[in-house]
Amino acid sequence: MNIASYIDHTNLKPTASETDIRQLCAEAWEHQFKAVCVAPSYASYAKNWLEGSSIALCTVIGFPLGYHTETVKLKEAEQSLHDGATELDMVINISRFKSMAYLSVAHEITQLCELVHQGGALLKVIIETAYLDSFEIRTACEICVDAQVDFVKTSTGFAPKGAEVETVKLIRSLLPSTMQVKASGGIKTYEQAIAFIEAGATRLGTSSGVELVSN
Repeated sequence: MNIASYIDHTNLKPTASETDIRQLCAEAWEHQFKAVCVAPSYASYAKNWLEGSSIALCTVIGFPLGYHTETVKLKEAEQSLHDGATELDMVINISRFKSMAYLSVAHEITQLCELVHQGGALLKVIIETAYLDSFEIRTACEICVDAQVDFVKTSTGFAPKGAEVETVKLIRSLLPSTMQVKASGGIKTYEQAIAFIEAGATRLGTSSGVELVSN
C-alpha cells in the first residue's frame, strides 16, 4: 500500500519556523505525500516551495478551538484561498454545537463550503471527536452531509485525544460514498496508519509522515 498518498504532512506547532516549513515541503517532495498542511500565515510561503509539484496545499481555519465568529472564518478562508491553499481544514464551533445551536453551526459550515468550492478548493470539517459522544458525532456528520463538505475530519491534534479507529468506522458509516474521512491526531506508527485506512479513512493528518513511510 502506498501510505504516502494518504498523508497530509503536517506542522501546526506554534513554534514552527520558516526553516521547519521549508523542511516539511522538502519531505513532501521526497516522499510524494498527498498534501502539506501548515498554518494560514505560512500558506503563501509553502506554496512557493511546492511550486511545480502535484502536492496539495492545505491550511486550517478557525484553528484549533473553533470559536472564531463566522465572519472571521470566512475572511480567513478567503485569504487562504488567495494565498494558494487548495484544501481548507475548518474547525466547527464546538461551543455553539455543545449549546445545541445546530442551525448556527450548519449555516457557518454551509457558508464556508460554498466559498471554498467557489474557489475550486476542498473543505474538510474538523468535528473534534474527543469532545463528542456518539449521538453528537452522528449529528455533526448529518450537518456536514447537508452542507456537502468534502471530508469529515476527526481531530485538531490539540484536544485531549486524537483519532480512534472505532470513531473513524462510525463516521464512515454515516457518510455517503461521495464524502471522505480524514483521521488525525496521534497517528505515529505504520500499524496505526493501516488500521485507520482499513477503518475507512482516505486521508491521514500527521506530523510523523516520514516515519510512517520509512517503516
